[in-house]
Amino acid sequence: MEGQTEFPDRAPAPVVEPVIAPAPAQRPGAWRRLADIARGMMHTRLDKSGVRLRLVAFGFTAVFLAIGGKLVYLGFKPDPQSLRRAASEAVSRARPDIVDRNGEVLATDVKVMSVFAEPRRIIDKDEAVELLTAVLPDVNARELRERLGSRKGFVWVKRGISPKEREEVFRLGLPGISFLPENKRIYPNGPDGAHVIGFTDIDNIGIAGIEKYIDGQGLGDLSQAGFRLDQTDLAPVKLSLDLRVTHAIRDEVAKGIERYKAQAGAAAIMDVNTGELIAYASLPDFDPNNPNDKQNDARDLSRINRLNVGRYEMGSTFKAISIAMAMEAGKVNLNSRLDARDSLRYGGFTIHDYHATHRMLTVPEVFTHSSNIGTARMAMMVGVDGHKAFLRKMGQLDRLRTELPESAEPLVPKRWTELNTITIAFGQGISVAPLQAMMAVAGLVNGGTLIPPTFLRRDEDAAKALGARVVRPETSESLRYLMRINATEGSAKLANIRGYFVGGKTGTADKLIHGHYSSNRVFTTFMAIAPADKPKYLFMVLYDDPQGLPKDGGYHTAAYNSGVVTGAIIERVANMLDLPARLDPPAMPFPLLAKAGYTAANPPVRGN
Repeated sequence: MEGQTEFPDRAPAPVVEPVIAPAPAQRPGAWRRLADIARGMMHTRLDKSGVRLRLVAFGFTAVFLAIGGKLVYLGFKPDPQSLRRAASEAVSRARPDIVDRNGEVLATDVKVMSVFAEPRRIIDKDEAVELLTAVLPDVNARELRERLGSRKGFVWVKRGISPKEREEVFRLGLPGISFLPENKRIYPNGPDGAHVIGFTDIDNIGIAGIEKYIDGQGLGDLSQAGFRLDQTDLAPVKLSLDLRVTHAIRDEVAKGIERYKAQAGAAAIMDVNTGELIAYASLPDFDPNNPNDKQNDARDLSRINRLNVGRYEMGSTFKAISIAMAMEAGKVNLNSRLDARDSLRYGGFTIHDYHATHRMLTVPEVFTHSSNIGTARMAMMVGVDGHKAFLRKMGQLDRLRTELPESAEPLVPKRWTELNTITIAFGQGISVAPLQAMMAVAGLVNGGTLIPPTFLRRDEDAAKALGARVVRPETSESLRYLMRINATEGSAKLANIRGYFVGGKTGTADKLIHGHYSSNRVFTTFMAIAPADKPKYLFMVLYDDPQGLPKDGGYHTAAYNSGVVTGAIIERVANMLDLPARLDPPAMPFPLLAKAGYTAANPPVRGN
């Protein structure tokens, strides 16, 4: 070819094409790096597995230490909210004041300091126990060590400490030991009215008496629901008791126990028109400020409330009920005569009179001579069914309910025969609470209206709304007449205090000892009304196993102990009760009887 040089022995030169460089790749994102790391960790390679395991172990250890450290920190650091809640639940609740009918304080709260501990903050528990018991010697060291060794955030060391004790504990400077103000219940008058007022435990919870009644009216429910009431939020609870009169009758009963060497004694005064208990005492009693004292234990059976919890055969005071029953049934009147010439025989039993007359007796004579035979004959006229119905109407067969939580169920015959009616007529064979019998007599003398007793203030209108008529006004006046002549001519003479127109009835019951009636141990009762023409108050005094005095001829019957003390009480408290003395007896004390013509046919009503 023209213009070309040929080299037949050479290979042709390669054709060089232009190389185009690829575009740079985009950088992987964070998620791709994490995915690569994760795939790498999951990929098992012997040369890198040890490093990975150490890394994982280190991570878990760090997390564990962080959590553990936090727990330790929280364990030693007090939680103000939890502590505040525990303290709030532990402190004693506030309670309303209890006052008497005149506003005198019978029970109230005071603020005291108490010592508490936070066991988790105490470093050396043994040292804390040793130091605390040194300044608080009445704290049990073993029990305190157990409390401080608990895992609780709040425990009590001692409740209600004195200012001196607080100062000594404060000077110890122990971490985890602090003070808390709380309420403490106090009773300024000690044992006066103790069985009515009752007492509380260390947490200010009512245990007995009106204190327990208050909790039952909703105070306890409010506290359990979380309501923390201050004492200023609570209105005082006003009782019917008069503190002055209660102190006086307690003092007179105590003197009688000592004088007659009795096992126990009790007394009460009731307003017959309202059912209010004006005064109330049962001995032996207790100091509610320290009810658990070994020498003063409120739970000791010898210190029971004998008027409301005790059950006794009431003896001849029951004759008032039996005679009123026969009158109300129309079986007898004040002119009726009963055969008491011989003993009353029934089956294998013989009924005697303590002071037998062996003659026919009028109804007033049955009452003043306290004739078992005459009273039994009246009950037989009424019959078993009528007798049971009347006693039930008078509230003697069912448990008496008052504001006091403590009460006793009457002991009545399971199988009531005519013999039971005979003996129950004169107060033998049925056991009731003395307050129960007192309620019945009050209903018989106030015009014939049975009013339930109360320990709270009540006016006459409220009482009438609650009352139920049980006998006619004529029957009521007849019974007042009988009680009055018994004070002038019968066994109630020793309580017949001049100027107060007293009426009364004695009751002496042989005590049941191991199922048999004792011949020398008795339970005595005396009931008195003043004034007898228009009663305002009913007084009752009783003694358990009193002894006769030589000056009384050794007689231990009710007239010589319960009757004497009743007279002393009337004389002492009459002015306190606004019961004025009248030097002259009323001109016509029993007008309904006068209209019926009974005044000339029966023993005269004499002045004092």
